[in-house]
Amino acid sequence: MAPGETRRVARHPARNYLFQVRPSPFRTCPHPTERTMVPSFPLSRLWRAPSGCLAVVVLLALAGCGDLPQAHGDANAVIVGTGEPLWEEVGEAVETTLQPTIQTITDERRFRVTWQDPSDGQLWGNLRRFRQILLIGTATDPWMERAVDRRTGDEALSPPQLLRARNVWARGQTAWILLLSEDGGAEEVEPLLEELSRRMDEDFRRYARNRMFVSGVDTVLADSLAQNVGFGLILPQVYRYSTQADVFRFRNDNPTPSELIREVGVTWTSPIPDELPGGNDMMEWRLAFADANYPQPQIVDTTATMTHRVREFDGIEIVEFQSAWRAPPGEWPAGGPFITRAIPCPDQDRLYWLDAWLYAPNRDKYEYMIQLETILDTFRCGETPTVPEEALEVDPAELGDPDDFDDEPETD
Repeated sequence: MAPGETRRVARHPARNYLFQVRPSPFRTCPHPTERTMVPSFPLSRLWRAPSGCLAVVVLLALAGCGDLPQAHGDANAVIVGTGEPLWEEVGEAVETTLQPTIQTITDERRFRVTWQDPSDGQLWGNLRRFRQILLIGTATDPWMERAVDRRTGDEALSPPQLLRARNVWARGQTAWILLLSEDGGAEEVEPLLEELSRRMDEDFRRYARNRMFVSGVDTVLADSLAQNVGFGLILPQVYRYSTQADVFRFRNDNPTPSELIREVGVTWTSPIPDELPGGNDMMEWRLAFADANYPQPQIVDTTATMTHRVREFDGIEIVEFQSAWRAPPGEWPAGGPFITRAIPCPDQDRLYWLDAWLYAPNRDKYEYMIQLETILDTFRCGETPTVPEEALEVDPAELGDPDDFDDEPETD
């Protein structure tokens, strides 16, 4: 199909969409950084690449972190390694701090924590290669020595302290270290947990944004929107867009719409009302917008948590409404979280409405909600937004197995 043509796909209810097809950066040569993180991956993905790309991929794959295997496990799965006596004392505090619930459809845990005693050699030998691990102990504990030696920044040892190491037992791995004094115990662990939680969440958010921009930034679209429409928005290249009158929709349904859909809708009303919309106003607008513009019906799930707040954004007050949508009874069973914002732009006398929604059955949703929030946060009135730092500094080593990437367009 040639760029600029349109198509309607109806293999699955979620794919009944009309979109403009634009040239994809993946049509000619895969980005080499997306093919270099594992020692073994499906060769069929390489055979589709031109020979020059294949040579680049092979050379980069051989230039990794020595003989370390690729880290495995989800980015939000945390393996904790410490002795059983100490875990019995601190386990509940660790789990409570690292597993706070976040609003998606239901309350979802931010991280999934699994404890393992490192003295069980066979099990620990496998689990210590997870993408994210937490080690608790003294500098002389056998499971601590290698990680402490590889700590980032060569920080001086002064326990109790929080340290971080990379690529300890696997490539693409982050090891968090709660280093205790030789006589230390639970009394030294608990004061470090809040800082640990904050830094782990910062790392995860950076990871989620990096993954979102692995396809590149659509700067051409951002400039066009700002110059010709009146608002700016930064989106990854992999998002497709459609327009109808003053409604703009941006959608990423890779790897397949039956598994994952992220969509952002933007429109506006004029003039700006005297008062910002309340919670009921936001819900009514969202229902009407979904009914008029989304191919499958979406209603607000009244059993889910609803959050309505007024907050500051780019120097102005905006309204945000967050909850969950679901298909009406009798429709294809589907649902997911959404975020709706109302943003006034006084110089244009427009009240912009932004709606971001997610469909990700059987997946943790925190990562994708971070990505949608990041896109919404780039919105600007009448100007091209600044490209987020994470889009400019995508680190392949942080992204894990390229076979897990879900932001590569399907091949026609």
